[in-house]
Amino acid sequence: MKKWMLMGLLSLTGMVYAEDRDTLVYNPKRAVQLQGASNFRDLGGYPAAGGKTVRWGRIYRSADISKLTDADLSVLADRHIATVCDLRGPDEIKTNPDRLPAGAQWVNLPAGSENTRAMTTSLMSARPTNRDSMMTAFYGRTDHLKAKYKPMFDQLLALDGEESLLFHCTAGKDRTGIGAALVLSALGVDRSLILKDYAATDVYWQGNREQILAQYRKQGVDENVVKGMLAANPAYLQNTFAAIDRQYGSMDAFLKQEMELSAEKLTALRAKFTR
Repeated sequence: MKKWMLMGLLSLTGMVYAEDRDTLVYNPKRAVQLQGASNFRDLGGYPAAGGKTVRWGRIYRSADISKLTDADLSVLADRHIATVCDLRGPDEIKTNPDRLPAGAQWVNLPAGSENTRAMTTSLMSARPTNRDSMMTAFYGRTDHLKAKYKPMFDQLLALDGEESLLFHCTAGKDRTGIGAALVLSALGVDRSLILKDYAATDVYWQGNREQILAQYRKQGVDENVVKGMLAANPAYLQNTFAAIDRQYGSMDAFLKQEMELSAEKLTALRAKFTR
């Protein structure tokens, strides 16, 4: 059987070989090359529910976009980005306010990020031995997920025509990674692929990682702590999945209860963002 035929069959059954997962995650269409932002990527191309595929050019994830150039803004305007969901807290926004493409709506969803200064203070006293426990605790929190991500689903459902949505935080890894995991789960993307997409931040964000490390060094934070916390370790995101499964019984139940995705809304979401 030819490879393209096999891929089609596997996508219908929800199965994708490991080497083909890498091909999907690092598809040349995924990364949007910008001068003033990194880790900016399209969530399209992944096999989804019902044998369909997530549409390209409709949902984007990114790191900080405060330094976008005018040329970058033109690129985003050409991609019809109508809504930007900023997942950062007030301190981050004050220091690095978003630059938005013309006509784009800015939606701030700061739940769980209200006090980033406290996180920096915690890092000051952290050691490599408790690094993973700090990340596990962060990814295991579910108390803020509804306030943070339910409005993002509302914005996705409200998009008109070929309009697209961008969501981002500072690194485009943790808060953005959880958001991507929830959106892709709702569209019926296999969990193993979602974890691969999350881990890809280590590749798509290489340049900015060094800048962040330098900032923390100046503040006296142990570099080994920061390096680990900046890594897109799939085990971190897996802890979010585990917490949701444990507390709600399944991702489907969570999406219905907390994201308020009724059967009708879920059908509408998949009709809009898969083909």
